[in-house]
Amino acid sequence: MISVWDKTDIAKFAKKLTDMGIRITATFGTWKYLKEQGINVANIDQITGFSELLNGRVKTIHPKIFAGVLAQLSNKEHLEQLYKLGAEPIDMVVINFRPIEKSSDEKTLFDSIDIGGVALLRAAAKNYRDVVPVCDPEDYDEILKSIDTCGDVVLQHRRKLCAKAFLVCSKYDAKLFEILRELFAVDL
Repeated sequence: MISVWDKTDIAKFAKKLTDMGIRITATFGTWKYLKEQGINVANIDQITGFSELLNGRVKTIHPKIFAGVLAQLSNKEHLEQLYKLGAEPIDMVVINFRPIEKSSDEKTLFDSIDIGGVALLRAAAKNYRDVVPVCDPEDYDEILKSIDTCGDVVLQHRRKLCAKAFLVCSKYDAKLFEILRELFAVDL
């Protein structure tokens, strides 16, 4: 699953993943970009059965997506529930957030807040043993090397990516808090 605002090196990364036989699904903007680069990628609506809603405010927030990310593959009940839902496990989530635009205009600010991406990255990090959480283009090469070498991303690297994902989410929330504190003139 790929949903990135910053497209740095994503085409190269996605191409190498598909060359390794890995199927990729992406949100509309990322899907369109990757298709333009000649990469075989499915649109997320093929999983959810829905197009993006509310001008892109709702893309990934769907039970088939989050169940696919949060399912523990060693848990038989989780796998049965995925099957009943018609969902498949998702084993890598590549996310980077839409930048928060500092603005005196409240509408512009709130339109730039990423909800689904943050939730999806946190979900992937929570389930890092079964899902590789990726939030930094600087990690793409090491991930590809690991997959090429042993067919997977090794546990210690997954742990590093998990910690980084939670750090990125916390920094995002802290930046948003600081902007809102200034915009709303509140002291907490």
